[in-house]
Amino acid sequence: MAKVVTSEAVRFMGDCLKAVGASAKAAEQQADLLIQADKMGHPSHGLNRLEMYVNDIIKGACQPNNKPVILKENASTAWVDANNVLGATASHFAMDIAINKAMITGVGWVTVKGSNHNGMAGYWAQKAADKGLIGMAFTNTSPLLAPTRSKQSALGTNPLSVVAPASQGESFYLDMATTAVAVGKIEMQLRKGEPIPSGWAQGPDGKETTDAQLAFDTSCLMPLGGGEKTSGYKGFGLAAMVELFCGISSGAKYGHHVRSWSHSGAGGPADLGHCFVAVDPGSFAPGFGDRLADCIQHWRQLEPTDPSLPVLAPGDKEKKNAQETADRGTVSYVKQQIDSSAALAKRLNVKPMEIVSG
Repeated sequence: MAKVVTSEAVRFMGDCLKAVGASAKAAEQQADLLIQADKMGHPSHGLNRLEMYVNDIIKGACQPNNKPVILKENASTAWVDANNVLGATASHFAMDIAINKAMITGVGWVTVKGSNHNGMAGYWAQKAADKGLIGMAFTNTSPLLAPTRSKQSALGTNPLSVVAPASQGESFYLDMATTAVAVGKIEMQLRKGEPIPSGWAQGPDGKETTDAQLAFDTSCLMPLGGGEKTSGYKGFGLAAMVELFCGISSGAKYGHHVRSWSHSGAGGPADLGHCFVAVDPGSFAPGFGDRLADCIQHWRQLEPTDPSLPVLAPGDKEKKNAQETADRGTVSYVKQQIDSSAALAKRLNVKPMEIVSG
């Protein structure tokens, strides 16, 4: 692993996006989204995603300097056309609307069409939680999930996230794909040259595979829960629910109509759908934060099945990783990621990342 000063990684990502035409604000927002994933221990959604965004802009599949617009709204809801901007630009715009509506009416629900990959879902739910609200974020993606009993993919990894503030400095943080893993986890195994665990993906024969390259090429991830006998149909159902909230509700591309997963900008505009929700817990019973903190602390105090592995509350691992990153002041990348970033820097004629060790 190679270490890079966190601010240097942000500089590099921003420079690459600006080099292909993104405005300074759009580039900075997208870079901040990416670095948060690296800091929280989810490298699949960090620097790993940069080249995909760059290629989308180069190929014209993304227009980073367009402006999102509200197509329809009432006191608590809004429908937004992202106008093919970067996912971070569209998502800041939409979640800000949801937050503002929740502050007035108690709830804000916003759907978005015409958008692009918007990174780590928890980043957007956290934006609402930072304002004292319960935040929820959903997005569809390219078809990668093979529904239970299917050899073919028909839905995306369709992540969902819920983040809520609690008292005593606690917070609830859930961010999960509705597939067994996000496709980026398979990409990271490829970068490391390692197989994938059983239960992550299918080969072309519909059977589980541990071959990372075959899994990536087949693009048939297993739903959360795995096969039918281990309740994978529940993950399939959750992915379908997210699609209902996102592509179907917003009028974006949905399910099997979304372009195939690509790093090269192929397939034209993604036209992804997002859904952002903000809810004021003060609209309900008093003491929300205290009860949530009580639950979180109780879960951690449960007797573990393995004494060396304490019970974690949702988000504990991410918070620990973020704190350790902040203490070090560096983020770590595998050698293949460093090499591909250096190649990208050369291609775009930007200053490569400076490595401090590794």
